[in-house]
Amino acid sequence: MAVRQLLLKRCSDVLTLKINKGQFSVTVLSQLGKMKYFLPLVFLSFVSGYVYETKWYTVPVDHFSYSVKDTFKLRYLVNVENWNADAKGPIFFYTGNEGDIEMFANNTGFMWDIAKDFQAMVVFAEHRYYGKSLPYGNNSYTDPKNLGFLSSSQALADYADLITYLQKSNSKSKAKTYPVIAFGGSYGGMLSAWFRMKYPYIVDGAIAASAPILQFTGMVPCDAFNRIVTSDFGAISPECPKKIRESWKAITRLTSKDEGMKWLSANWTLCSPLKSDKNVTLLKEWLAEVYTNAAMLNYPYPTNFLLPLPAYPVLEICSKLIANVPKNKTDPDQDKALLMSLFSAISTYFNHTGKTKCLDVNENDSDALMDKGWDYQSCTEMVMPMCSTGEFDMFEAKKWDLGKEAERCKERWGTDPKPYQAEMLYGGRKALPYASKIIFSNGMLDPWASGGVLKAGPKGSDIIAVTIPEGAHHLDLRESNPSDPASVVQARKIHVQYIKKWIKAARSRP
Repeated sequence: MAVRQLLLKRCSDVLTLKINKGQFSVTVLSQLGKMKYFLPLVFLSFVSGYVYETKWYTVPVDHFSYSVKDTFKLRYLVNVENWNADAKGPIFFYTGNEGDIEMFANNTGFMWDIAKDFQAMVVFAEHRYYGKSLPYGNNSYTDPKNLGFLSSSQALADYADLITYLQKSNSKSKAKTYPVIAFGGSYGGMLSAWFRMKYPYIVDGAIAASAPILQFTGMVPCDAFNRIVTSDFGAISPECPKKIRESWKAITRLTSKDEGMKWLSANWTLCSPLKSDKNVTLLKEWLAEVYTNAAMLNYPYPTNFLLPLPAYPVLEICSKLIANVPKNKTDPDQDKALLMSLFSAISTYFNHTGKTKCLDVNENDSDALMDKGWDYQSCTEMVMPMCSTGEFDMFEAKKWDLGKEAERCKERWGTDPKPYQAEMLYGGRKALPYASKIIFSNGMLDPWASGGVLKAGPKGSDIIAVTIPEGAHHLDLRESNPSDPASVVQARKIHVQYIKKWIKAARSRP
C-alpha cells in the first residue's frame, strides 16, 4: 500500500498536463514521433493457456475500390465453449492491433474472465499486415504498391465484414442477431472506439482501454506524454528525474572524446562499442525508450513482455539510482559516478535476471514485421507529435519537426505523413458529443493517458471516462491478479455494468 500511495502522489499532475495547455513550451523528442512506444501492448506474462480455434475469413484487399479485386485471408481466433446462441449470447470482439493476434488473445484476460458469465462467443481478429494476415504474403512489405492498403479504415472494414459473416453463419439459431461488444487496448482501443463510432449498427458498445484518440496534431501538447513519464519517476523521489535529466549532459560530455566512449562502452558492457556521435544518439534513444517502457509497464506484479521486469519497475529503477548516486559533488569523475549509478538502475530493465552478458542498444525489442507495419502507419495517418522540453520533463529538449519526419518517411516508404488524417476520418474531440456507448479507460500512470478521453460525454450518451489512479498501460484488460490495486478492480466492475446494459438494449431491438 505504501508503494501505491507513493506512486499516486503525482496523479493530479498527470491531469494538469492536458488542462493547463497554455503554460507549456513546446519542443520535441523526435524519435517518439516514430511511435515505437505503442509496442508494449502485448504482454507475455501470466499466460493462462486460453483455448481457441484458428480460422480464416476472406476479405477484400481494398474495401473502398470497385476496380481492385484482390482478396486475402484474415486470421481470427474464436472460442464458443461458453456461448449460448439460443439465448442471444453476445460476441466479444477484440479489434486486433499492431501485432500477432495470438499474443493479444493470450494476454487480454479480462475478456476471458467474463465470457462465461455472459455466455459469450470470444473472437480475436488480426489486423491486416500483422501476424499472419498478410494480403500479399512475403511481398506485403517489399512492394510499395502493396502497402497502400494498410490503414485503420481498411482494418475496421475487415472487422465489419467478419462480424457480419459471424452473424449470418449462425442465423439458424433462434436469434437473428447477437449483441456485439468490441474490446481493444492502446491502438486496439482506438480501433474499438472508432469501430463503434463508424459502425454503430454492427457494434453495440466498446471498451477502449488506454486509447489515445486525441494524441494527434493540435489536440494535446506534444510534451504531455513525456511529462507523465517524468511524473511517474518523480512520484518516487524528485531526485530521480533530476538525476536522469543530468545524465544526458554527462553522457554528452564524456563521449565528446574517444577515451570517454571507450570508458562508457566498457563500463556499461555495451555489445557494440561507441565509435561515433550516431552511436551515442542511439544509446540516448535507447535510454529514453527504457524510461518510457518502464512507465507503461509499471505494473504491481512481475511481467515478462519485452524482457523480464519486476513489479513496479519505475520504483526499482529510481530506488537504485538514488541509492547509488554520488554524494561528492566536487569529484572530478562525477559524470562517471553518475553514469555508473544510472547503469545499476537501468540494469533492472535490461538485465533483471542477471543473465544478459552485454547491453545491445541496437537490438530491436519488437518483432520486425510489427515494427515495420507501425512505422508505415506513423508515416501515413497515425502521425502523433511527441516532444520534450528538458525543463518540464526529464528528457533532452528536442523539437517535433514534421518536415524532418516527412523526409524520413519519404525515404523509407515513399509516403507523405498526413497529420490531420485521423481527425478527418474519426472526428477527434469534435466527434465525442455524437458518439455513444463507449468506455474510455485510462491508467493515470500510463503516459498514453495524455491523449486519452478523460471526460465523460453528454448525459445519456454512455460515453464513460474511467480513470484508474494506480493503473499503467491498459492494466484493466489484463487478467485478474491478486496484486491488482482497488482502482483497477473497480474499473472492471464498471466495464461489466455497462456491458450488461448494452447487451440488454441490443437484445430488446425488434
